[in-house]
Amino acid sequence: MNLSVQLAPQHHPGLLLANPVMTASGTFGYGTEYSHLFDIQKLGAIVCKGTTLKPRDGNPQPRLVETASGVLNSIGLQNVGVKALIQEKAPIWAGWRVPVIVNIAGTTIDEYAQLAGELDRIAGIGALEVNIGCPNIKAGGAEFGTDPESAAKVTAAVKAATSLPVLVKLTPNTGNIAKIALAVAEAGADAICLINTLKGMVIDTAKRKPLLGNITGGLSGPAIKPVALYMVYEVAGTVELPVIGCGGITNASDAIEFIMAGASAIQVGTASFTNPRAPFDVLEGIEQFMEKEGIKDITDLIGVARR
Repeated sequence: MNLSVQLAPQHHPGLLLANPVMTASGTFGYGTEYSHLFDIQKLGAIVCKGTTLKPRDGNPQPRLVETASGVLNSIGLQNVGVKALIQEKAPIWAGWRVPVIVNIAGTTIDEYAQLAGELDRIAGIGALEVNIGCPNIKAGGAEFGTDPESAAKVTAAVKAATSLPVLVKLTPNTGNIAKIALAVAEAGADAICLINTLKGMVIDTAKRKPLLGNITGGLSGPAIKPVALYMVYEVAGTVELPVIGCGGITNASDAIEFIMAGASAIQVGTASFTNPRAPFDVLEGIEQFMEKEGIKDITDLIGVARR
């Protein structure tokens, strides 16, 4: 049974994953937090939490609230900063078999390019995931992901600054996801990941004010799965690049739906909060499905719902 997938076929040497199950940025830390609990080498790839040029403390509390079938978060990209990541995290990743993808976020196009340049040719880093869809920071982030021209400029700047494969993560908070996807594909993206969180809010009726310290946050979890699945289906029919599905995946059945919709790989995110084994359960479930259905190669499942 072959579960391997190539996420950067237009890039040399590419980004070959042993299987299509990845972790989602911001939900699995730096991977090091889980390495003593599970054999993380079994996963296809680990995407670390969003990284910025300088360390960030994140948004004011409260930052997290449960909603119906989901979670609303307003973490605000709290992270150690790129220099600490290179000095403290990358040397550990260099000893791993599983590729680590660094999610990057900036407030300007120049910041994205600088991040890409600093992370280039660092042992332990297999690719970059460009975050142009985070709704929880006041500058940059989703601002770039809602306009095709801006999204393309960020993508092109990152590509020019690095020799690593470049994945671009899109926001659903736009009127035309296919147009954004086409713009970043034409700008040189090696793969497209979608979706990031949906912008939302909760009001504390007792205090009569927004519950989150940042007022708004990003909705994730099972509640957004139908939206994510549709957008993956639409983008997979628009671009010729590999697509990575993310949004509300909690079990193998969810993951298989995304693959059938056209995703070459999937990311497990919020499900890890309630079940740290979720990515591994999804992987085992995909293997069981393929064995039961007599499917020898995972690529035979990619996009079958589109044929």
